[in-house]
Amino acid sequence: MARAKIAEAGPWLARLFLALSALAIALAAPGRAAAQGLIRDAEIEQTLRAYSEPLWVAAGLNPADIDLYIVQDPSVNAFVAGGQNIFVHTGLILAADTPNEVIGVLAHETGHIAGGHGARRSQFASNQAMGPMLISLALGVLAIAGGEPAAGAALISGSQQFAMSSFVQYTQAQESSADQAGLSYLEQAGQSGRGLISFFNTQIRPYEFMSRRMPPYMMTHPFASDRVEALRRGVEASAHRDAAEAPENLQRFQFMQAKLIGFIRTQAQTLARYPLSDTSQPARYARAVAYYRVSDMARARSELEELMRQDAANPYYQELMGQILFENGRAEESVAYHRRSLELAPNEPLLQINLARALREARGRTGADESIDLLRTVTAREPDNAFAWRELALARNERGEVALAELASAEQNFALGDYGLAMSFAERARRQLARNTTDHQRAVDIIDVVRNSMRDGQRGQPGRRPR
Repeated sequence: MARAKIAEAGPWLARLFLALSALAIALAAPGRAAAQGLIRDAEIEQTLRAYSEPLWVAAGLNPADIDLYIVQDPSVNAFVAGGQNIFVHTGLILAADTPNEVIGVLAHETGHIAGGHGARRSQFASNQAMGPMLISLALGVLAIAGGEPAAGAALISGSQQFAMSSFVQYTQAQESSADQAGLSYLEQAGQSGRGLISFFNTQIRPYEFMSRRMPPYMMTHPFASDRVEALRRGVEASAHRDAAEAPENLQRFQFMQAKLIGFIRTQAQTLARYPLSDTSQPARYARAVAYYRVSDMARARSELEELMRQDAANPYYQELMGQILFENGRAEESVAYHRRSLELAPNEPLLQINLARALREARGRTGADESIDLLRTVTAREPDNAFAWRELALARNERGEVALAELASAEQNFALGDYGLAMSFAERARRQLARNTTDHQRAVDIIDVVRNSMRDGQRGQPGRRPR
């Protein structure tokens, strides 16, 4: 598992996440912690996609067009932002009691994407919601001019409330629409909608008394009790209301929670949840991660070796063993485990990066050739993966390809949104690379995009990635 700053997922995402976090689909109780950052983990990402793709297909969406992001944050939250991007907080995953509850929330978020709610919400906020606010402002000015300063001041100060009142009525309608759309996608995918009801009942409804104290113009979501009752009618009428959890979904869920607990919670908390008497694979997995995090390598390896004995075909056991060895200065020994993990889960970008960096670290220039091939595949698939570009720059430099290393560093900093460094590296690469080559053109493209952004007064803001 790799934790990243928000910016490391790409410049557009850094800006978008910060700007739209206030519009998150508020599944959390008021006052919980704010988001801390994004994490990347191949296993958890694959689990969430496996849960989501049948829903996306049911909604008529192309799964290849949708991205999932994991936010390391204890609040019980998930939301859609930037078009077709779903963000899921670790707090939501850990709060769920069943995979069906997580799937239910993903169905709701799919309803927002299929309904185009993000774009419509922005349009409404900038157009229709502004009308009542402007009218209130105008009336306030007229009242002051007519000799009623107190009434005028009240109208002006309340203008934002008029706008917010219109806006929240619109968002409440969107939330209800997403609930019902999600329920239809669950039915089409053969899933029960009861998980969504149970999740609302356990995670949202207990805090309804707090939301009922809020001014109505601040309520962006319907009351949980109203949502539950509206969903209950649809669930009871559905053909799949009693559908059982698929065994593979349950297994994925258990491993996902175990891994997150091992990485996020303290060792004491992990052992309290998964005591030594629990010899299940998820329990051993959680303990292996917890031991690794406190540098208890002997116990971490003991748990992992037993796991690999029980399931030699699990790529993520191999990945974790490779990670443990690599981060403890045993890069050469880690190569075999990273290679095996990639054999078991081919074409997985994060596993390709693991093997690439282990090869470079362990074998220097000899390992750089294979490392570069792997990293070029990753950056073609994930062009905003700043970490992959950084590793590619290091591998290029190891092989003495200074100009290509400069170009990879330009790509890395462009992905991070550091336009100054991106332009500096791209300019240095441009001067050294042969003209009329693809790499020379890439350097020129980055320079042009940065210059155009600066010219348009967008310095520090994300631009369109060169194609």
